[in-house]
Amino acid sequence: MMGPFLWLLSVSLMPGTNVFKFPPPIFPTFIKFDNYAQVWSFIDFPKYIGNTLVITGLGLVLNILLSLSTAYPLAKMRFKGRSLVFGVLVATMIIPSATALVVHYLTISWFGLLGSFFGVVLPSAVSVFNIFLMRQTFLGVPDDIRDSGKVDGASELRIWWRLMVPMVKPGIAVIALLEFMSYWNSFLWPIVVLDDPAKYPLASALTYLNGQFAYNFGWIAAGTILSVLPIIVVFLFTQRYYMEGISGAVKG
Repeated sequence: MMGPFLWLLSVSLMPGTNVFKFPPPIFPTFIKFDNYAQVWSFIDFPKYIGNTLVITGLGLVLNILLSLSTAYPLAKMRFKGRSLVFGVLVATMIIPSATALVVHYLTISWFGLLGSFFGVVLPSAVSVFNIFLMRQTFLGVPDDIRDSGKVDGASELRIWWRLMVPMVKPGIAVIALLEFMSYWNSFLWPIVVLDDPAKYPLASALTYLNGQFAYNFGWIAAGTILSVLPIIVVFLFTQRYYMEGISGAVKG
């Protein structure tokens, strides 16, 4: 599993080498940071990282809020047709996301959001998997907590926000990590929606670099390593909550 990543790291640290030689250079024979300096000076990394942070931030906020607000009634409230609604939601997971690309584009165009960051975020603002994950997490919270809020006269919204949401923080961390990786690495849909390359996120900008400098694999490798470093850092800080959330969802 680490082999391709180590090969990519070695290529980024060894400018001017044959990257397709056999055996592949899993470990660098010498270390130089020329590729990193050159690709950083050529691509406006701060601008593309800023675009990516805006898209990722909007996506995270919408996904977490919509998943929490949808999963809570499906887990804790009793209403007619609850099982049917949940079954229909889960059934949509069998539909490949690529088949909805045209529909998403037409919808975004009808709303007049082409060329905007909201147009990039809106089609994936809620995920059925996230709803399923949070529903299972809410099911693991004792009903006594909700009943105690009702006894104190709290409204359903207040019970949800002040009592239930703090109890499912590991599940929220799982959603945050998964959606952070998804939005940070998205490249096809932003290219379709955004008409200005200056608004591209980092992954799309690197794909554009790949098209122009297809033979400069050192630059491509260095840019790719720079793009995945934030994901590695975020995972290292959230891996404990990630494991707790996954185990809690499976148990629920």
